[in-house]
Amino acid sequence: MKLQLTYKLSLVLVLISCICNSQDKKDKERVDNFDHYAYMEPIDNYKALLEEGLDETSIYKKLGNANYHNANYDVATYWYEKLLLRNEVSVSPDYLYRYALALKSIKRYDESNEWMTKFKRIKSSDSRAKLFSDNDEYLKRLQAPSNSYTVEPLEALNSEESDFAPSLRGDLLIFSTARDLEMQEYNPLPYLNLYQTTVEDNNTVGTVAPFSSSLNTKANESSTSFSSDGKTMYFTRNNFSKKSFKRDKKGVSRLKIYRSQFINGSWSEAEDLPFNGTKYSVAHPTLSADGKQLYFASDMPGGMGASDIYVVEVKEDGSFGEPKNLGKPINTEGKETFPFISKNGTLYFSSDGHQGLGGLDVFKSQLDENKEVENLGSPINSPYDDFSLILNDEEIAGYFASNRKGGKGSDDIYYLQRSDIECLITIDGTANDKDTDQPLADTVIEAFDSDGRKIGETASNSSGAYSLEIPCQEKQYQITGKKEGYEEGNLFMLTTSDNKHIEGTKIELEESSKVAGLGSDLVKILELSPIYFDLNSSYLRQDAIADLDKVVDYMNRRPDIKIAVGSHTDSRESDDYNMWLSKRRAKRTVDYIISKGVNASRISGEGYGETQLLNKCSNGVKCPESEHQLNRRSEFIVIQK
Repeated sequence: MKLQLTYKLSLVLVLISCICNSQDKKDKERVDNFDHYAYMEPIDNYKALLEEGLDETSIYKKLGNANYHNANYDVATYWYEKLLLRNEVSVSPDYLYRYALALKSIKRYDESNEWMTKFKRIKSSDSRAKLFSDNDEYLKRLQAPSNSYTVEPLEALNSEESDFAPSLRGDLLIFSTARDLEMQEYNPLPYLNLYQTTVEDNNTVGTVAPFSSSLNTKANESSTSFSSDGKTMYFTRNNFSKKSFKRDKKGVSRLKIYRSQFINGSWSEAEDLPFNGTKYSVAHPTLSADGKQLYFASDMPGGMGASDIYVVEVKEDGSFGEPKNLGKPINTEGKETFPFISKNGTLYFSSDGHQGLGGLDVFKSQLDENKEVENLGSPINSPYDDFSLILNDEEIAGYFASNRKGGKGSDDIYYLQRSDIECLITIDGTANDKDTDQPLADTVIEAFDSDGRKIGETASNSSGAYSLEIPCQEKQYQITGKKEGYEEGNLFMLTTSDNKHIEGTKIELEESSKVAGLGSDLVKILELSPIYFDLNSSYLRQDAIADLDKVVDYMNRRPDIKIAVGSHTDSRESDDYNMWLSKRRAKRTVDYIISKGVNASRISGEGYGETQLLNKCSNGVKCPESEHQLNRRSEFIVIQK
């Protein structure tokens, strides 16, 4: 990431590349080097540093690091080469690694491999050295252009300054930019503000305007992430309060994550999160789809490298748990930064510690037990810095930033799209109540492929209608409907590339209160009147027919369930007679349901006589007729689902 600013200051770069200060307290050279606090200073020249009285070794380190962290890799190699020719044995091995990475970024691959081999020899236990040892042919694989993605710059959005860290809030694209540099009169340092725009399907960019006057300050604002409803926002800012920067003893205004709420049409005052610090930086938040986990980058104590990826629980009351380092293999002794967590839980991030093409590359991990890390390869990654990638819910399209050659400014935002999807099928349908057939508005409709991967999402409108696009591959898909108060509804279909438009689909959802589990009585589930019989009669009464038809309708709409009819008598007459009578009542009830078209294999009947009375009216007990009638009934018990 290269900020081509008049001042050549790296304060902005703190927000872009997170923090490069090591946690290795035993290596004083790394702790006290130029990497960290140089972000508040311009890049000096050789003569000026000599005049300050610095020795040549210190000068080479300062100029090499300054240019390396500003992504001036060609200049960095010049100064690192002079440093290593003079002090290869005595300097920290990290200088060998940076030199190798800088060489790779300017495509001097053979030399880069030579220095990685030297680095591996000195620090064989370093994860970066192990990655190099395990696959020294990785460059050939990553350099081969992938057919999976197409990449193009957002020309109408990008400026001559730095534009990066895109995020989505509904139809809005929010990003960080240094384009306001020419407007600042009160602050000699370059700073970043948040801007917003809209991007149409054909990548036409709408009006570009400041995001929020209440959140944009003379501090640097960057790296936003929003809750699914768009009402909670997390973002990165320098340690800033009461209209001034707060600095540590080295003069660095560390980075913090802040939270703001959208209330009555405006964003609330930013809240400093409790796990921020004044001696380390916390930056680049990304919120999980359910809002329960916040991922971020930090160089807080206890980390593995220059900066690591962490996760922290967001509790229901808005408080936070303890941040947890994601550990190996995601984090390395290098720099892991700009995490993004997708809707289905895939973690994307940028790193210079994993094997890449140079600078920062974009990687992904499924966060499963193995946490295997995969480089996204070309054309997303390049020999330059590629970072702050985000994707839509289906992970089919998204945005990222890069300072690759051919851009308009120092860092530009690019649009990426999956190109291995040949075409899309449009599925139109409705979401309906399973019992009333009434349309259900605001039902979340999701599509999953045969591997369980989500490939599409939308919501039904006020009329219950929805339209969904999925890849047109010849395989079975599952369409799922979700709505609060209802059980999940599913629809399975086999699509082909010949049919690009499927209409008339219906997803039926059942109210949770009406779900019949095993052992449930449909009399209660369907709120039926009791199916009563007259004294000494097994014939169905006319007042029972309407409720029996409800049972028939329920079974027709749920072909997976089986029902056992249980018929009962009161205690009058002999026990044997009552058992015979109840069996007759069960048979007549079953026969009626079968006569309405329900398969006989799905319904059975049993008579229980007077063995399961509902009250005290047993043999010899005097009871009014109304209480005896409570025992003359039929039940409909779900025995298979």
